[in-house]
Amino acid sequence: MLMKKSFFVFLVFPVFVVYLMVAGCSTSPPKDVRDGCAIFNEKDDWYKESYASYKKWGVPVHVQLAIIYQESRFRDDAKAPRDTLLWVIPWFRKSSAYGYAQVLDSTWDWYRKSTGNRWADRDDYDDAVDFIGWYGNISYQKLGISKWDAYNQYLAYHEGHGGFQRKTWRKKPWLIKVARKVEARASSYRAQLKQCAGQLDKGGWSLWPF
Repeated sequence: MLMKKSFFVFLVFPVFVVYLMVAGCSTSPPKDVRDGCAIFNEKDDWYKESYASYKKWGVPVHVQLAIIYQESRFRDDAKAPRDTLLWVIPWFRKSSAYGYAQVLDSTWDWYRKSTGNRWADRDDYDDAVDFIGWYGNISYQKLGISKWDAYNQYLAYHEGHGGFQRKTWRKKPWLIKVARKVEARASSYRAQLKQCAGQLDKGGWSLWPF
């Protein structure tokens, strides 16, 4: 009997340890995702990573935050919702969108090849904000969308650059409403970050200009 218990522990314990390690890798969302200052006070590394993306690509931090809020509510392992079979049975997911920025597999591959950031992960905040900056910069170059224009940046983000050019969003009133929400959220984050920029500014980092 003792041998059986020992064998059971021998098999189960490593599995339990691996489970704890995997669970520990997941990053919980900030407690208050509606307040930019609260986000960066809780996740102080995120401040530097968002600012680095802004300096590299020019998409301001408040626009980055507004897009992440809309796409995942700051959940690192967010996935696209599932379709249902016969209106009841959970079925396949609607897309391969994953991570903070809800990026499709194909788009993420494009980003990694284009930037050389081949080890980037969609569930890493620094890679997600770098992606948003990179994509927003292309939206500016190809479509002429200001990097500060959260409304049109989000439409291009959701529909893709080709879809934005074809104005596919005009047939989606629900998407226009969502883009307006992103615009309002970005404005709110911007006002909040103005109030706490001095407090967050450590080691020469600054979110100015707003």
